[in-house]
Amino acid sequence: MRIKILIFGLGALVSAKSVFAQKGELSNAREQFNKYDGLYRQKAFAAQATTALNEAKTSIDKASVNEKTATLPETYAVKGAVYAALAFRDSEPGTSAPLFATAEEALKKAKEADKKEENTTIIENAYQTLIVIKYTAGVKAYQEGKYESAYQDFYFYRTVKPDDTTALYLTGLSATNAKMYDQALSNYNKLITINYSKNPDVYTDLSFIYLAKKDSAAALKILKEGTVKYPKDANLSKGMIGLSLQMHDTKGLAEKLEADIAADPRNKLYYYYAGQLYTSLKNYDKAAEAYKKAIEIDPNYFDAYLNLGSVLLHPAIELYNTAQNLPANKQKEYDDDVKKAMTYFEIAKPALLKAAELRPTSYEALFNLKKYYVAKNDNVNANAIQKKMESLK
Repeated sequence: MRIKILIFGLGALVSAKSVFAQKGELSNAREQFNKYDGLYRQKAFAAQATTALNEAKTSIDKASVNEKTATLPETYAVKGAVYAALAFRDSEPGTSAPLFATAEEALKKAKEADKKEENTTIIENAYQTLIVIKYTAGVKAYQEGKYESAYQDFYFYRTVKPDDTTALYLTGLSATNAKMYDQALSNYNKLITINYSKNPDVYTDLSFIYLAKKDSAAALKILKEGTVKYPKDANLSKGMIGLSLQMHDTKGLAEKLEADIAADPRNKLYYYYAGQLYTSLKNYDKAAEAYKKAIEIDPNYFDAYLNLGSVLLHPAIELYNTAQNLPANKQKEYDDDVKKAMTYFEIAKPALLKAAELRPTSYEALFNLKKYYVAKNDNVNANAIQKKMESLK
């Protein structure tokens, strides 16, 4: 984001009948600042601009201690503008900070003293210069990973313009990264009440903040609210579905996934989430179908292969265990169940092997594959897999 620096044009703001029309230090400060304002953007006149600003400072300092002009709203306003410009031009934090503080103090007094609001534009433009200083410092601090410092810089921007969406977002973003979660919530919760282009991201960030505060219910609630407001935002949809599954809040989730798949049929995540949903509902056939769809889109999708192997193993293990629990006089039933279980184990084998191939260091993938070899009485491969699993501990 680029903030345009606006320094007030003095000639257009005050009539000839104002106090500035009188000769004196205050008038000279205004005139010199006006001169600076007209020159500082032009490189060819850099020296003259500097001279004019320094003269403006000398005059406004004198006007600030003169009993006739010290407490005039115009004096505070011009002093704020002059010192804001000086702080903006000073690249050394050690010397720029005191100038900034002087400008801020003068502008606060100007706002308090200017009951007739005759200097509103002067004051606002000077504050704009201070915002630019803090914004620039905040961006630098954020890029360097100094998030608390960035938060303080952006917070100044936020206090000057409390309803500015950029100020709210940057303050909230910095607070989030600094793990200042209450401050982040304060800014983000206000931001989502305003029409702002980045609000889908804000809803996602809010869910992360609530999760960091161990408030899963609030995280899910804010994600659901976000998906209602921004139904086409894929990140919000994925976040809401994923968290719903984790929290076993599956009401209406099947319809949501069907709608998402219809809108984006090549998104493997939606099929993966559908697989998780149907697994939680113990509909293993539909779960397997969903995982296979995800694998069609991404033939190397490890998580889909891992879960597909698990759901395909389920009926095999269930039948195998049922057979083991049959009494001795039910040999035929035992033989039939074991035979059928072996058929299911063979159906699961390709997914089990592929998951272990894609991620040979996955304990879960190896554990599932070992189940297959144990059921098949393949002790050689079962023992080999066991050794691999032990090496991962």
